[in-house]
Order: sequence, then C-alpha cells, then structure tokens
Amino acid sequence: MSGHSKWHNIQAKKSKIDAKRSKIFTKLIKEISVAAKMGGANIEGNARLKDAIDKAQQNNVPRDTIERAIKKGSGELTGDNYETLIYEGYGPFGVAVIVKTLTDNKNRTAGNLRHAFSKHSGNLGSTGCVMYMFKEIGEIVVEMSEDISEDEIMEIAFELGADDFQTHEDENIFVIKSNAENFRRIKNELEAEGIDFLQAEIKLQADTDVILNTKEEIEKFEKFIDMLEDDDDVQEVYHNADYIIE
Repeated sequence: MSGHSKWHNIQAKKSKIDAKRSKIFTKLIKEISVAAKMGGANIEGNARLKDAIDKAQQNNVPRDTIERAIKKGSGELTGDNYETLIYEGYGPFGVAVIVKTLTDNKNRTAGNLRHAFSKHSGNLGSTGCVMYMFKEIGEIVVEMSEDISEDEIMEIAFELGADDFQTHEDENIFVIKSNAENFRRIKNELEAEGIDFLQAEIKLQADTDVILNTKEEIEKFEKFIDMLEDDDDVQEVYHNADYIIE
C-alpha cells in the first residue's frame, strides 16, 4: 500500500506472500461491503463500490467472494458492522502519517495504532494535525504494452484533465495523476479503449516531503509502515516520506 514502491521485485517465502495476499483480500472485501452498505449494490450508481470492485479484480479476488461481500454490505446476507475511522500522527523522523481504518471495535484499533506509533518513536495526534498537508488525487498506473503507445495514453490523459504523466521505463509502467474529479473521466476513457490498470485509485498525496536519506532511516520507517499495514483494521496508510540515498 501507500509509501512503498509496489512495483519492485519482492523476494519472500511463499508462506509470507500467501499471508500478505490473505490480508489484502480481507481489506478489499471490507471495502466492498462498506461501499455497498453506504451506497447500495448497484455498481452504476455507486462509484465507491465500482472502485472497490475494480481494485479487488486487479488483485485477483474471486468473483464469488466479491459478490458475497456486496450481499453482506447491502443486507442480503448477515455481515459485520464496520465503521470508517481516520487516524493522524507523526511517525519516526517527524514523518506525517494518515491511517484509514475500517473497524468493528474502535477501542481495539486505537490501542493497536497507538502501540505501533509509540514503538517506532512516533505519536498519534488529534484530528486535523497532519491532514492539512495532504490533498486528494487520482492515480492510475498502466503497464506498458505494444497495444497502445505512450503518446496515445498521454493524449487521452491530458485531454481529460490529467495534471501529471510519468514514464517509468525501469518498472515498465506509466503513472497518470489528476485531481479526484477528473480521475473517473480518465479511468472510464482508458477502460473504453481496452486498457487494463495495475492500479487505479483515489488517494492522499502530501504537498511537501520529509527526506529519508540513509539505509538505516528507510529500514526503520518501513518497519513502522509494515506494522501498520499488517493490522487487519488498517485499509490505507499515507505519509510524506521520500527516499533519497546519496
């Protein structure tokens, strides 16, 4: 999730990969259920639900699992009652951190997050203490392909209001950024062109960054982020750290 380079090769044992996949599935299923509960089961009339389903499909969540999550959220099946809570604070090295959660026990969630921040020399803050440093953006990640050229994707993106277009040849991807309003227009047009996404989501992006420039700092910070993301109640983690090793 946020803060890590998702596109680098991860060397890990199969058991660890399976465990992470299971946690990702759980988070995606929660989001689908909550989206269906808040906006109904009709995908066409519920943008949040459509985005959640798209993300689940990108992560290979089985169709029957998605359908069951929708039914739980819409009340057709019995399901848990989740609440969306946002936590803000400062992690190690003064990095601003925002944690989005879906929980059925806010006391448990708050206690777990407080422990994670404290263990890594950070602290939870009050509502709004770091949110002002972030803005909502849309980000679409497209894998390079012979089916459509960089110029064609770039033209579509900027015609529909993209703010930035980046080419990462070393990772074989294009990254399109826009404001949240134009995000869906760009996404829909690319879908109409038959273009698949590695990622397409609305997220929070910091206005300014805190630079971490030693291997030790980066490792310590990533352990903190890993601990947050390993919590079953945590959906997304956003921060303003950037890595520049001199």
